[in-house]
Amino acid sequence: MKKHNLFTQSIAFYIFLLLCCTACQHTGSSGSEAIEDDTMEEVSMIDTIKAISDPLVTDNYTADPSAHVFEGKIYIYPSHDIDAGIPEDDLGSHFGMKDYHVYSMESIPGAVTDHGVALDIKDVPWAGRQMWAPDAAEKDGMYYLYFPVKDKEDVFHIGVASSDSPAGPFTAEPEPIADSYSMDPTVFKDSDGTYYMYFGGIWGGQLQRWEGATYNPEDVYPADDAPAILPRIAKMNTDMKSFAEPVKQVQILDENGELLKAGDNDRRFFEASWMHQYNGKYYFSYSTGDTHYIAYAIGDNPYGPFTYKGVILNPVIGWTNHHSIVEFNGKWYLFYHDSTLSNGDTHLRNIKVTELKYNPDGTIQTIDPYLE
Repeated sequence: MKKHNLFTQSIAFYIFLLLCCTACQHTGSSGSEAIEDDTMEEVSMIDTIKAISDPLVTDNYTADPSAHVFEGKIYIYPSHDIDAGIPEDDLGSHFGMKDYHVYSMESIPGAVTDHGVALDIKDVPWAGRQMWAPDAAEKDGMYYLYFPVKDKEDVFHIGVASSDSPAGPFTAEPEPIADSYSMDPTVFKDSDGTYYMYFGGIWGGQLQRWEGATYNPEDVYPADDAPAILPRIAKMNTDMKSFAEPVKQVQILDENGELLKAGDNDRRFFEASWMHQYNGKYYFSYSTGDTHYIAYAIGDNPYGPFTYKGVILNPVIGWTNHHSIVEFNGKWYLFYHDSTLSNGDTHLRNIKVTELKYNPDGTIQTIDPYLE
């Protein structure tokens, strides 16, 4: 993998934006360095940017929104950003989140209800630190919260907690899901009632440390001209708390049917898997990470392969992005986050929503998060 210096790249983005007066297109601060005094001139441009949508939550910092329609409402399961006082590093250690809130909306736009803390790290027996991006699913009137967290040896696994309410609170299982690893779980219900979990994230998400079910504490990345590290999938058991099969890789192909290469940073998978169906096709979307796009690929079944089709969302203020896509009351919506609420602080983010539209051929219209 081509490992860019995040701080250098992000500041370059800011300078480019200032020179070209196109702050709406490429902005972000670093995932590895705090915004220091000598960058305040760049940060101040946030005050002049017109965003296409406002933060949904303003009394907490929220990120990585997983949105679902449960009981006729939109329920949003984001991560909860806090100022943990942890020094920033290249692996995101400063993202020291320790609990989850659940939010709901009866309409878009509309009021957002905070249902309070749904799960706290202190109530997860195996957890060590860093409760990152979660997701949720419903089956037979029970609700399941899936969450990544590092164990007490600092290795990411995926946990599950359950509740009889989509708002929680959730009760965690005493151990992580067997054979789970890395981060960013999302659980998709297929039209035949089968559930699948997609997961994985490179770099701080540790996916590059796994070869099959074997963990290597050393980071191993492919050469730029080799196939990129791939996201993972596993069918869920009927209990919704375990895998029904060995974990498989999800292939993402280019227009020639070849696997995307590790050096193809604008298109290859980095993190933030999401799956949805539209007109009989399966849309696998994800973040490209260090190039800041939400991209997507289309396939004919949940396992893929998926052929890359384009960009859903252009870069936002703040280094990361993470999204979900949901249909509600006859329209499609993209939930995402940026860092406008904190004036560009990369680890204090806010969730947002905007309408998503398709072209007649089934491709998705690219969204610019800011107006020129």
